[in-house]
Amino acid sequence: MSFVTRLTLQSGDRAVLESVVEDISETVSRKGAEMKGPHSSPPERLHVPLHSRPAADDDAEAEPRTFGNWNYTVYSRQIEIVGHDELARSVAGRDFPQSIHVEVEVEQIRSMGS
Repeated sequence: MSFVTRLTLQSGDRAVLESVVEDISETVSRKGAEMKGPHSSPPERLHVPLHSRPAADDDAEAEPRTFGNWNYTVYSRQIEIVGHDELARSVAGRDFPQSIHVEVEVEQIRSMGS
């Protein structure tokens, strides 16, 4: 019985994301573990309205003034580490830069006939 550890890394800073993914790839290959990826998703462009002030409770009908939108792009990479539980645990538990958001999923794989 083995495990597949799926790491999803997201960041608005593409250079930092690529650096972290490259470091993980080198670590996994140096240890001889099986890795799938990194797989790229299309960049997600987000738009957030900027308000000059929140609407006051007594002024509920007045529309808040906006300054336009704050536009930014989020880049995503996905890596799967097959087996090598200790390596996957150490990679997932490392200190990532603040600009990187990391999600970790662990899936148990059973062999045929088990």
